[in-house]
Amino acid sequence: MGENGSVEAEGTAKMKTRLLGSTTIQVTPIIMGTWQAGKRWWVGIDDAETIHTIQAAVDAGITTIDTAEVYGDGHSEQMIAKAVSAQRSQLVYASKVFANHLKYEQVIEACDHSLQNLQTDYIDLYQIHWPTGSFDTEVVPIADTMAALNHLKEAGKIRAIGVSNFSKAQLVEAAQYGRIDSVQPPYSLFWRWAEAELQVYCVEHQISILAYSSMAQGLLTGRFGPDHQFPEGDNRAGNKLFHGEHYQRAQQALDRLRPIAERNHITLGQLALAWLIAQPQTCAIAGARHPEQAQENAQASDQTLSATDLADIDQIGRTVTDHLDDDPVMWTW
Repeated sequence: MGENGSVEAEGTAKMKTRLLGSTTIQVTPIIMGTWQAGKRWWVGIDDAETIHTIQAAVDAGITTIDTAEVYGDGHSEQMIAKAVSAQRSQLVYASKVFANHLKYEQVIEACDHSLQNLQTDYIDLYQIHWPTGSFDTEVVPIADTMAALNHLKEAGKIRAIGVSNFSKAQLVEAAQYGRIDSVQPPYSLFWRWAEAELQVYCVEHQISILAYSSMAQGLLTGRFGPDHQFPEGDNRAGNKLFHGEHYQRAQQALDRLRPIAERNHITLGQLALAWLIAQPQTCAIAGARHPEQAQENAQASDQTLSATDLADIDQIGRTVTDHLDDDPVMWTW
């Protein structure tokens, strides 16, 4: 651990870190997301490029990496192991158990598989990926799932427990059976459902918010023009933000955000990340498929936006989010 709560690996950049929930685990405000590393639901992903990208993220100072058993049936976890196993002691691994593995013995077995895939003997943060019953899975009492997670924690196989895609009510229920140190919702300037209830609760109870789709699956980078179409097999084709009036409003908002980014000498993507990590309790999970993208994401942690810029960005974002419905799920699957 470096001075001022920062982590520095040999030959890498240094990034100031934050405590995960109530733990002593230090996480970087920008977290490397690796859904795309699993290949499934993505198009044009190359394993060698994935490995180089994860390595580039770590070299740029990102010491926290998020994955899940369901990302390519463990393929994402395996790619992380191939990329950075030599630096394991300097890194924080976050993985997840899927909604079809929430019975007590299934949680234990899933964790063991993830440990094997990641080539490690502990996972720093282990999360319930989706609430029980999601995607037509069998409903399992949260008490049973939490009992397994508490056992894994006591055994030293995991260091902290988190949940993902949980409502406030589901988070409160889970917290009755053990300490929850993080929640992982979809959260970006263009998708702000987490602010409605989760954020206040997390601030009050010292729970970290690990925002996924923090750049609205690339929309906030400004890379996609008004007529963009995703190829078959790309999950983003089902993202509500890429359709109809929502997409048109997003394009208009991006036009208003560009001068703010230019004034701060950063990209649109960096602006979106810098705004997000300035929100209460919030770290941003940012995926990347090329090393240059990982480096660019990491540099967003160095940006301090003025109060005026933060307020302007907030208002511009609402021109998109005020027109969305109350469904917290981003996709139309």
